Amino acid sequence: MNPANSAISRGLRVVAIGGGTGLSTLLKGLKWYVRSPAAPLAGSSPWISELSGIVTVSDDGGSSGRLRKELNMLPPGDVRNCIVALSEDEALLSRLFQHRFQKGDGLEGHSFGNLFLAALTSITGDFAEAVRLSAEILSTRGHIFPATTSNVELEALLQDGSRVRGETNITAGKVGIRELFLVPPDAEPLPQTLQAIAQADLITIGPGSLFTSLIPNLLVRGVKQAIADSAATKVFVCNLMTQANESLGLSAADHILALNQHAHSQIWDYALLNSTPVSPEMKAKYALEGAAQIENDLERVQALGVRPVLGDYLGDGPVARHDTARVSIDLMQLATRVTTEA
Repeated sequence: MNPANSAISRGLRVVAIGGGTGLSTLLKGLKWYVRSPAAPLAGSSPWISELSGIVTVSDDGGSSGRLRKELNMLPPGDVRNCIVALSEDEALLSRLFQHRFQKGDGLEGHSFGNLFLAALTSITGDFAEAVRLSAEILSTRGHIFPATTSNVELEALLQDGSRVRGETNITAGKVGIRELFLVPPDAEPLPQTLQAIAQADLITIGPGSLFTSLIPNLLVRGVKQAIADSAATKVFVCNLMTQANESLGLSAADHILALNQHAHSQIWDYALLNSTPVSPEMKAKYALEGAAQIENDLERVQALGVRPVLGDYLGDGPVARHDTARVSIDLMQLATRVTTEA
């Protein structure tokens, strides 16, 4: 059988890379395409046989930061959000995992899911195993892998030549970021992560905070090379708005360029770019933070060797969020078309 047709018949293997709310938002849309080989989607519709999320673990603020400092464990917050995103949205356990205590000495501000992951990590002695067991309990439609099980910190070299350590301090800064580093620099990924990347038909990165959710994954030893070596279709899902203290004034091409610089190569084949303008009210709201809608400088994107894909990706609501269904539809169609044409 033709390898391309084989990939379609067995379902696509998809790897989504990121962190924060961006990755969990994307996973919510992709999970509805996951089917077992015995029950694929009807007809020739694209479907996913294996879905994996690779999540950054450099957060040092909020509930995650407190648990990290007090228990010497990896920050569970972004991982928890992705586990819930891959579960049934209305299930009681999913709601329980997202429950945040509003009061209580030592409990206030913590989410139940973070405490659950902390307890499982203590019992198993292995954060990755705690993540796997939690995903089983919530019957997720995919796998969640922390980018590394090393206790890493972020360090940023700023445009003025100074250096800042720690994600919270980096996001609070007022000076643009020139380069990002992992401390220690030799953090290793899980073997399952490299295997998922090697076998993938589609690899995505984004949406998410450029320097604190996306780039840290590329700095884990072996990850950027595994992505570059993979035969998968590789897609950058661009943010909707610039972000205070991380990407103010950066265009779509600037985002791709920053990813390329930290990967030391041009990895991405396509960029999904939102073409829908935000409302005047939302524009004014974000302007108060100095943020604005990201410019789609298509010629510069193409000059970087990336094919732009424009779409109506702006979701409804008072906050700028991707419409996960529309993004997922275009990703699946793109991966299927490319696989078929291969």
